[in-house]
Amino acid sequence: MNQTSKKPLAVVTGASSGIGYELALICAQRGFDLVIAADRPEIHGAAARFRELGATVAEVETDLSTTDGVDRVCAAAEGRPIDALLANAGHGLGRGFLDQDFSAERHVLDTNITGTIYLLHKVARDMRARGAGRILVTGSIAGFIPGSYQAVYNATKSFLNSFCFALREELEDSGVTVTCLMPGVTATDFFQRADLMDTKVGRSEKASAQEVAMDGFDAMMRGDAEIISGWRNKLQVATANITPAQILAKKHAQITAPGTAGQ
Repeated sequence: MNQTSKKPLAVVTGASSGIGYELALICAQRGFDLVIAADRPEIHGAAARFRELGATVAEVETDLSTTDGVDRVCAAAEGRPIDALLANAGHGLGRGFLDQDFSAERHVLDTNITGTIYLLHKVARDMRARGAGRILVTGSIAGFIPGSYQAVYNATKSFLNSFCFALREELEDSGVTVTCLMPGVTATDFFQRADLMDTKVGRSEKASAQEVAMDGFDAMMRGDAEIISGWRNKLQVATANITPAQILAKKHAQITAPGTAGQ
């Protein structure tokens, strides 16, 4: 990490692909140096691409479900103040709750929730002490919907959506802003990793990860509280807010239950 660089520093997790990669790419294009992290070796190729854009980049291949993994990300900044934190790391898990391996469910919980809020706790404390900083957390419109056949994932996103607004209120007038990015179905490798390719949602038309990332970045830079990316997703959230949870759960099952891809 270049200690003499005058550029602002952004930390982006889950940056090896999908929305996280696009967020890091935008940061590099907009003049940020980067600390990027993911649990896959593709993070090194991503770092090379961002260096071509003139950014100083420290990449960390680590398990972001662990406190040690998060500590490694923070250490990679080498004492430089973090101007923007884009907490995007997370993954899903398809199929019925009782049919999943609990260790896999636990990893989703620890990555999406524990690792994320531990990272926020460490970085946001320093931001508050300096009186400046921007935070973007990738939540999801899934957090508004009981997630039949994605029960753990949707519940983690409900937690993150709620947590973002609470933390934002606690940081009011501190100089630190918290923005919640809430995308819908997006074209990433999420569905393959979550074993959802035989489902209707796995085969459905999806939003561009680049467009979602741009929506999130711009909202973060404005200091907005939230951004629901895409008008269809805004409509879906509005509908979810007035629909009984039992009905939402049933409708969710119709697109996420195994074998629904051909229906």
